[in-house]
Amino acid sequence: MTNDNVQMWEKLDIDMKPHAMLMTALGPMYQEIYLAQENRPEGMGFYDMVVGDIHGIRVRELHEHSKTGGKVVATYCVFVPEEIVWAAGGIPVGLCAGTQFSIPIAESVLPRNTCALIKSSFGFKLGRICPYVQVSDLIVGETTCDGKKKMFEILGLHHQVYVMEVPNKKTPASRQLWLDEVNDFKDVIEDLTGNKVTAENLKEAIDNVNRRRQALKRLYHLRKVRPVPISGKDALLVTQVSFYDDVKRNTEMINKLCDELDQRVKAGGGVAPADAKRILVSGSPIAIPNWKLHHIIESAGAVVVGEESCTGTRFFSDLVESSGDGLDAQIKAIADRYMNIHCACFTPNEERLDDIVRMAKEYQVDGVVHYHLQFCHTYATEAVQVEKRLEEEGIPLLRIETDYGDEDTGQIKNRVDAFLEMI
Repeated sequence: MTNDNVQMWEKLDIDMKPHAMLMTALGPMYQEIYLAQENRPEGMGFYDMVVGDIHGIRVRELHEHSKTGGKVVATYCVFVPEEIVWAAGGIPVGLCAGTQFSIPIAESVLPRNTCALIKSSFGFKLGRICPYVQVSDLIVGETTCDGKKKMFEILGLHHQVYVMEVPNKKTPASRQLWLDEVNDFKDVIEDLTGNKVTAENLKEAIDNVNRRRQALKRLYHLRKVRPVPISGKDALLVTQVSFYDDVKRNTEMINKLCDELDQRVKAGGGVAPADAKRILVSGSPIAIPNWKLHHIIESAGAVVVGEESCTGTRFFSDLVESSGDGLDAQIKAIADRYMNIHCACFTPNEERLDDIVRMAKEYQVDGVVHYHLQFCHTYATEAVQVEKRLEEEGIPLLRIETDYGDEDTGQIKNRVDAFLEMI
């Protein structure tokens, strides 16, 4: 914890005592879960450095951007079109929190039977613990779940908030509604930044974000190999960091890591034996520093080879298609791309079931772990459909409901052990 960081946090009105407690707890956790791994790729050193100064290096970049008049736009969901923020000269940053630490703070306001992701995220703002929240000029919410919608109303009492309406169906009328929302979002960002979104700067932003998506697709493609060249924990961390790192630097570091993994594959090297059980994790987003489930699975001798989630393939699987040079056509292409995210908020949602089955086959998995946070009703209820579909396909499934606490770790470990023995 450097003096420069402390001074910056004080300027951002961070509550220093609980923040120090959080930072103190993070180090040993990361040591146990990540640094204790054997045969890690050297390219993960960049991500170790990022987490080691998680509230320093990147926050300082955002703070410097703000001091020169730039705007920081914080988001909670993969539905918010980051290309528009980049095009207007802003910097988008993901906010979702995955720690139990801030939940008691949130529960002084929010009902206890609210999902952990919502409470953890809100608690970071209410407790003034997260510098990414504090440095942001605007938080953009969305209507993907009722809990979030109502939380955003309360959050708006503490921070500037704008909410995008995500439709619940994918009908022509719904798509038109979403296109209108994306155009409205463009107007909001232009007003915030004082900069116009043009066909030229939007094309550059689309290309930059698409290149990062292609890099992540490359990483996930390498995870299909047997033996797998990177642990599920490390691959998850790469995606988690992508939500707030600079898009160009992030793309460069992912591709550098993939170059190393390519060499591992050619040499036949891996982080687990070739016959290790291969697991696909599906369901709720897994926000940093929520590494519990992956750690339990991989400590049991299996390896996580993919994530069908918003912190997995839903984040990057589709590109914004080229649509010529016209701004209206580009906005339409962006809206189409984001409406192709197969979130559990949609009804019906057969596409997500298709995605899980397809990934299970492509990644040669031995079983699927469907993970949902306690009180995350959309994913918990849709798990019924997932279970039915996977049973029809003959693919083993384990359903895990949990939160960010450690109280159920032993129980989950026992269930994972039994599942791995069964398959």
